[in-house]
Amino acid sequence: MKFIIRPTAELLRRRNLEKGGAVQKYIDSECIRHMAPYTPFLSGNMQRSASTVIGSGIIKQNTPYARYQYYNNSGHGKQGTAKGGLRGRLWFERMKAAYRNKILEGAKRISGASRTRR
Repeated sequence: MKFIIRPTAELLRRRNLEKGGAVQKYIDSECIRHMAPYTPFLSGNMQRSASTVIGSGIIKQNTPYARYQYYNNSGHGKQGTAKGGLRGRLWFERMKAAYRNKILEGAKRISGASRTRR
């Protein structure tokens, strides 16, 4: 019996896990979509500034005040109570806590991975 070890790049490509592959594109787009209700919103500039090259694994919010808002926003502005009061600081971390399992399930589905047993 012959045992063949395929190259890592080929194995990743078969499961759409390569850099810029379908799984990373899905994760990037889902993170941006689910972050929207958590992102502070006064004029909408910061929410619209969430940018990435879909599939890069890096999401940036390109406004001069995004870093300050991420760590210091109290969520009590004029628009602070919109969407059930979700807007405020650390929006990516809070979105991740709420949607991590849903995003991972989608990534597993795209990669063809089987569901994990509990």
